[in-house]
Amino acid sequence: MSRSHRLATLDDLPKIVAIYNATIPSHQVTADLEPVSVESRVSWFQDHQPQTRPLWVLEVDRQVVAWLSFSSFYGRPAYDRTAEVSLYVDESVRRAGVGTYLLQEAIAFAPQLNLDRLLAFIFGHNEPSLALFEKFGFERWGTLPGVAKLGSIERDLCILGLSLQSR
Repeated sequence: MSRSHRLATLDDLPKIVAIYNATIPSHQVTADLEPVSVESRVSWFQDHQPQTRPLWVLEVDRQVVAWLSFSSFYGRPAYDRTAEVSLYVDESVRRAGVGTYLLQEAIAFAPQLNLDRLLAFIFGHNEPSLALFEKFGFERWGTLPGVAKLGSIERDLCILGLSLQSR
């Protein structure tokens, strides 16, 4: 499987949204309950500046199959050295090492963005994502019990963190 990642372009946004929307019905990955539109994500896309908070896509055989974003945490200057990492993988390539590849690349690249801590917000019942991030040294820094209601079930949100200073 030939794969490479690159900065996302606006032309990638429909595929980014499609990958994201495909995760909504499972109630395992995102707190959105209805699909989002490409138009509603343009501002979010533009917030991802390559120099500070890049948005990457991963291609397999020249097709976008996953994306990873670095997002500002809490929007205040004192938190500029911390970013949230979000990772979404198309169902067709899950469990094929795509998430591992992107997360490994993100951790290695983070110091170039002047980051010393990475965060991930993952539902407590999303065991595959928890295992992936924990494999790379992310630790559970907190749990927000029952903060999400997905269907009729309340779900916990785990806050995972990785200090890059100790690596």
